[in-house]
Amino acid sequence: MLKLGVQTQNAIHDENPRQDFERLRRAGFDCADFSLHGYLANKEIYAQSINAFFNASIDELEDFFAPHRDAAERAGVKIHQMHMPYPIYVPKGSRKLNEYLWHEVAPKSMELCAFFGCQYIVIHGFKLARFLGSEDAEWEETERFIRSIAPMAKEHGITICIENLYDGIGGHLIEGPCCNAKKSAERIDRINEEYGAEVLGFCFDTGHANVIG
Repeated sequence: MLKLGVQTQNAIHDENPRQDFERLRRAGFDCADFSLHGYLANKEIYAQSINAFFNASIDELEDFFAPHRDAAERAGVKIHQMHMPYPIYVPKGSRKLNEYLWHEVAPKSMELCAFFGCQYIVIHGFKLARFLGSEDAEWEETERFIRSIAPMAKEHGITICIENLYDGIGGHLIEGPCCNAKKSAERIDRINEEYGAEVLGFCFDTGHANVIG
């Protein structure tokens, strides 16, 4: 049976998550996409002026989010999926920034996904085709990142979901990473077969698809 869900950003507030999750349930929502990206905004990442939220230890982060998890469970709203902060790599970003995103933000996001009992975490592939000369080269870098967190995904029973994205050039929106369905399916099958688990899946964004026709 299909479930009705919504992102938690601007719907669930840290001050009173219990009240907000109960409101979601009364509104008819069965599940939620936990907006972890709301705690480290993409504008901050691109500006290389990120906050210190993910500097906290995983124990501190779990303590912070325990009221959210408990409120969702009490309200009967399943945290069905989660969005990892994005981008997780900035093409012209500093080495310090990109290493922080890979080695602090990403693994802690995976741990929080497991903490919520959430099965799916959505990532944004790297927008590198114009920098590297091809979509295949772009995917190689995205796959390298996926492999850095795939063991955690297997350990916790989480599926990392790539997403069809758009990009912009000359004031026009164009296809971005993971818009080729055939290639995506082949890559997902290959990686899952290698790991012997569903560590990789797909989040199809109909809005992104409509934007680029």
